[in-house]
Amino acid sequence: MSSEEKVRPARMGGFTGNGYVIGAAIFASMGGFLFGYDQGVMSNILTTENFGSQFPRIFSDADIKGWIVAILQLGAWLGALMNGPIAQKFSRKYSMMIAVSLFSLGSALQAGAQNEGFIFGGRFVAGLAIGMLSHVVPMYQSEISPPEIRGALVSLQQFSITVGILVSFWLDYGFHFIGNALYTGTDPNTGAGNAFDPYKDVPAGGCDGQKAASWRIPLALQIVPALVLGVGMVFFPFSPRWLVAQGRDEEAIHVVAKLRNYPVEDERVQLEFMEIKAAVEFDKETTAEQYPGKHGIALSLSQYAMLFQSMGLFRRLAIGCIMQFFQQFTGINAIIYYAPTVFSGLGLDGNTTSLLATGVVGIVNCVFTIPAILWMDKFGRKKLLIVGGLGMCVCHVIVAAIIGKYQGNFGEHKGAGWAGVAFIYVFIANFAYSWGPIGWVLPSEIFPASIRSKAMSISTSANWMMNFVVGMATPSMLEKIKFGTYIFFAAFCGLSCLWVIFFVPETKNKTLEEMDVVFKDTSATVDADRMRRINERIGLTAAGPVLDAAPDEDKQDAYAQHVSTHITSV
Repeated sequence: MSSEEKVRPARMGGFTGNGYVIGAAIFASMGGFLFGYDQGVMSNILTTENFGSQFPRIFSDADIKGWIVAILQLGAWLGALMNGPIAQKFSRKYSMMIAVSLFSLGSALQAGAQNEGFIFGGRFVAGLAIGMLSHVVPMYQSEISPPEIRGALVSLQQFSITVGILVSFWLDYGFHFIGNALYTGTDPNTGAGNAFDPYKDVPAGGCDGQKAASWRIPLALQIVPALVLGVGMVFFPFSPRWLVAQGRDEEAIHVVAKLRNYPVEDERVQLEFMEIKAAVEFDKETTAEQYPGKHGIALSLSQYAMLFQSMGLFRRLAIGCIMQFFQQFTGINAIIYYAPTVFSGLGLDGNTTSLLATGVVGIVNCVFTIPAILWMDKFGRKKLLIVGGLGMCVCHVIVAAIIGKYQGNFGEHKGAGWAGVAFIYVFIANFAYSWGPIGWVLPSEIFPASIRSKAMSISTSANWMMNFVVGMATPSMLEKIKFGTYIFFAAFCGLSCLWVIFFVPETKNKTLEEMDVVFKDTSATVDADRMRRINERIGLTAAGPVLDAAPDEDKQDAYAQHVSTHITSV
């Protein structure tokens, strides 16, 4: 066997064939599952009659209902912002474990709620944890994973969210059968009409039909995957990049060896360790050069200010934030958070039927996220965003037309109601393969390395804030402007397509240096020059940064050649 053959990484069976690194990356994505579950579980519980009998104000008041849903996003916004220093000081691993503890506390408060304060407080605390996990999980995954699968792992995080939504929808559907439904619409306890009213339809002794377990158990069950994630992380490694940043080089190189399933002495392990060390040195030198004499809060503020002082960086930041804005204003979470209410508005009779239809939303969302993993790098980001945006716009308009024509008369036009349901599913499918995953992927591709962390924290917080606005406003919109809600979101879907066509660059197969040309600055080029100098100083050549721009097979060929001819002792 030649020297080059000996060190050449196998395609997907060498670096990525180690079950340990794959297990760690997939296991960490349970953070996305927790978000999806908590996002979906409340949408059905809000329509559960036993829940309504215990919390009538939440059940009946559209504004309060909006706050119950939206306070999770408010907590997540704060959690995402505050987690940067936590993950840097205490490690990515311990940051996840702290988040899991908060999530378990928030879930327990909700499951054991005796009054509205428990629900509000539990949702906010769980939101803090979700925001922390949304920041740290992708970071941890990217820092432990081989380059060949880092991109796919971003979509894996989105896929985990959809799985969490799917599981919560169907668990809600199953558990709502615990006990008999309190009110069927034909035999009210004290009230009249064909809809459950917690102020009129609850017997004097309390709810004697559907049991409290119908909503307490689904809320409590989310503690199980949280504890599994927290306990499991004990057995997975610290991020090697974080270890190097803390000066724990010896521990870092052993972690790299374990993640790649090679001996510490293997040249590939030595090379990757040196590349990590070069990246850490790059961050330190960039900070020292651009912000001399600044530390702590002053340094952080200066780094954030740089995003607004450079026109090229500001354009990138604007695209990242506007991408998150349009992702939320497609109306996706108006559907996810309030699906049973949406389906009731289309004439689906009975809580059971609307919950069943909601469960199908989870299936469609999950299944149609998979094509994004397969198509994103083949067709490019812009095409999928435009096609998905147009598809969602058309679906919103059709649903609005159906509700506008048949509202209040769906009993005689059941076919029209089911047609509206079908177009809700088509809307979900269009979002799942386009704006869902790409809304996260594209912003991560346009920022130079030296400022990416700060820029991503701003764009991520923009997502949570818009998520909060949509969650808060939707109940009142559905109640007051009805089909106009869909016209509202259709308009933003149409605007998103125009924005993508005229302002969003195609990032498929583009290097960060090529992004400089698009945004008319030299941020990434300056970063690349600095990295080359560091590589040369610690024993690497300029091949390191070049590899990031090459196609996968070219990367691996160049990598093998690089290992066999250029590596030096650490």
